[in-house]
Amino acid sequence: MKANLKQRLFSPVSLAGMFFFLGSCLLIAEPYLLMLTAAQLIFVPLMLQLLVEVKRKHIVFTWISMLSVFLIQVVPSNAGQIVLAFLYLVFTFFVALTGIKRFFKRGFTNWAEISIDIGMMYLFVGGLWFFAYIAGIDTGFSPLITWLTAIHFHYSAFLFPVSLGFFGRLHTSKWYPFIVCSILAGPMLVAIGITFWPLLEFISVLVYIFAIYSLIFLAFRTRFPYKLQAILIRLSYSALGITIIFSLFYAANSAFGSWFVSIDFMLVFHGFFNCVVFGLLGVLGWVMAPPETNQAVWNFPVSKIRGKLRGAGEPRPGLVDNMGDFVDVKVLPDTIVRFYEQTDRYQLVASVKWSTWFKPLAWCYKWISTKLQQLNLPISSKPTEMTYTIRAVDPELDGRKSPRAWIRKVENNTVFVAIYSQHETEGRNYMNIALPLPFSSMIGILQLDAVDGRLVLSSEGDGDSGIYLAIGETIFKLPLSEYFIISEQSGGMLTAEHKMKIFGVPFLRIDYRIGEK
Repeated sequence: MKANLKQRLFSPVSLAGMFFFLGSCLLIAEPYLLMLTAAQLIFVPLMLQLLVEVKRKHIVFTWISMLSVFLIQVVPSNAGQIVLAFLYLVFTFFVALTGIKRFFKRGFTNWAEISIDIGMMYLFVGGLWFFAYIAGIDTGFSPLITWLTAIHFHYSAFLFPVSLGFFGRLHTSKWYPFIVCSILAGPMLVAIGITFWPLLEFISVLVYIFAIYSLIFLAFRTRFPYKLQAILIRLSYSALGITIIFSLFYAANSAFGSWFVSIDFMLVFHGFFNCVVFGLLGVLGWVMAPPETNQAVWNFPVSKIRGKLRGAGEPRPGLVDNMGDFVDVKVLPDTIVRFYEQTDRYQLVASVKWSTWFKPLAWCYKWISTKLQQLNLPISSKPTEMTYTIRAVDPELDGRKSPRAWIRKVENNTVFVAIYSQHETEGRNYMNIALPLPFSSMIGILQLDAVDGRLVLSSEGDGDSGIYLAIGETIFKLPLSEYFIISEQSGGMLTAEHKMKIFGVPFLRIDYRIGEK
């Protein structure tokens, strides 16, 4: 640990940052101005070293950005300072781009990594405010507020989310997603509140306070690899617990004109606690032993078909060849097994029910889905028969095992085209369904279980389960989930409930009645 810590603290980038910061200390007259400089020259580069595989081009690019920040204190001409600030802005843009690339390689699947990704994107906003301050751009605020906003997006919007992401690699609980959402939304809500609605600023600070104190509580209950690291991280978060109370007083003054806290006091008070205690101790804590990501790597096969399905082959009797590949068929009614293995013998009547809150979006989407002839569900909840065919698909074109297309229609309109296949991961078979879209494909990986004589298919299971968007070689997990329950009723009839959620909120339900033709 000591060798790795020494290597990270005394890397070429770290040494250059410390050298430039010491030089800046001699050039900057007002000590509080060093808060932003410390983040730009020391904290941001150190944290990025823990996130990005360091290559020669990264070192050179980071050196240029740090040298630009230092030279701003030296170059006398305003034009030269603007050029140097622009170089730093370009650096923050590429950090944000890296965050975007990280996010699109994974999607909505890991709150710890999402926190890091958004933090990297926020840094660009900090770079924009820093550039506006140096260039003297009229932001509608005083130069001091513009500079303070740049600090805000370096500490609260970059360092804090990245630190929170590292913490999430060590800790998982039902409270952690709430904390992440509150912390990530905080910087933008505060900025909007300051600009347009002071009451929103006050409310957002209240939510922020609850999230921070929840994090402090969890940090004291979480085991860290080293005792010293635990002390540093807990002190770092505790410092935020102190400073956020005075932020509440400041927001209350803006909203209600009471509990007055001056800018001068905030500069000195926040400057010490946020920069020295939160920033320095927190960064040292994570540099000591950065936790490894626990993000799963997806290796399941993905359909190569994009756009419209072409070349569908011979008819197939069912969606699967053998239901025994997925579940123990002995605990399921024969009717459910036959439906999947001999699907073409059955008639399908569907009733589509959109959630009230989603109906305006459904009407807008209907125009697009009609053009695409994909995911083209009716708006009306009236029971409607869906006719269909099941056709073989060339495995060479699709790239998966024994693919077959289930093409469903309502009258002459195609409702959707779903290409069914299956794959095995760690001894479990998943249903692997692809819905071709323009230049992409939506992938549903469903886990099948037999529960009390009913068949349950869900994208919310363990392992590969989920709904993804495949674009090129990138597989992006979507904030969607689906859940099927298929039951046998009297007289050999089947019913199925298909529920869908977005960000955990229900927006669609389809009820099916299934009977033999």
